[in-house]
This record gives sequence, C-alpha cells and structure tokens, in this order.
Amino acid sequence: MAAGRNKRKEYLSVKDLEKVLDSCTLDLHQIDEVWPNLYISNVRIAQNRTTLQRLGITHILNAAHSKRGSIGDQNFYGTSFVYCGIPAEDSSHFDLDVYFRPAADFIHKGLKTADGKVLVHCIMGMSRSSSLVLAYLMLYHHMSLRSAIQRLVQKRAIYPNRNFLALLLDLDLQLKRKRKTCILL
Repeated sequence: MAAGRNKRKEYLSVKDLEKVLDSCTLDLHQIDEVWPNLYISNVRIAQNRTTLQRLGITHILNAAHSKRGSIGDQNFYGTSFVYCGIPAEDSSHFDLDVYFRPAADFIHKGLKTADGKVLVHCIMGMSRSSSLVLAYLMLYHHMSLRSAIQRLVQKRAIYPNRNFLALLLDLDLQLKRKRKTCILL
C-alpha cells in the first residue's frame, strides 16, 4: 500500500506546479539572471540595445517574435547579437512544446560561446520565456520540472500559463521514461 502511495506522488499535476509557483516571494523585475549567464526579461529591456550591451548579452531568444509590442529580429539587433525569434502566443491552445528543443539548443549554444550571455524574453518575462528556460534546464541539465521551477522561483517571479505547464509536464514524463529506459539497457 505504501509503495502505491509513493508511486502516485511521482505524478505531478498542473495544480501541484502552481503551488510551487505560488511559493515565490519575489517581486517581478525587468530582468533577472536565473542561471549563470542566462537572463529572463520583459520586452522593454530586450529592446534597449544599450542596456543589453552594457550587460554583455550576446544572444537573444524572443519568445514573442512578431507579436504586437515586440519589435525584434536580426535586422533590429544587427551584428551585435545573435537573434532567434519564436512566434509564441501566451494562450491556452498554443503548442509551445514544438519549440522546447530548438529553444534549448539555442540557449545551450549561446552559453557555450566565449563570453556567451543569453537573454530570453517575451512581453512580461513571466510565461513564454520562463517556459522555454524551464525546458532548457530539463533537457540540458537533466532537472525534473519541479526542481527547475523551484530553482527559477528563487531568482525570478515566473508564472507559465496552465497550458505551458501541462506541456512541460508531458516533457518531464517523456524525459523520466527515457532515463528509466537508458538505465534498464
């Protein structure tokens, strides 16, 4: 009976994750370093090239590419920054999961370059951008979703929407299954 109870605890729900997110006591800032040389910000910071250069940002991942209020493409940033745009919508039906791997790869590659500093942003810097950073931590640092959220809320006030949390839960489950399969082989 106890083993059955422990097994059930393994599976998180969106509601469980929202409780972890609600534990954050930080105020929302314009920009925060959430992992060494990895920043999450709002669009205002992302569009201020002077501030980005002062911070030493080398790579920009825009999770709100081509959305109203989010100016940004390689022409806007010129040769000073490496740019990647994802046209994500902060909605209950957007399939952000198709961008988890490409975004994680972009972040990883940016951090591996000499003096690489990566900025991930959306409009507010709470939902789309944080979801992509969570996916990066899960894919490249082998963190569980719960651990990744617990780590980020120590650094920034984030709040992925329920849809994104559900997609991240699916990724978490896939990665756990893959790790178990690798262990068995």
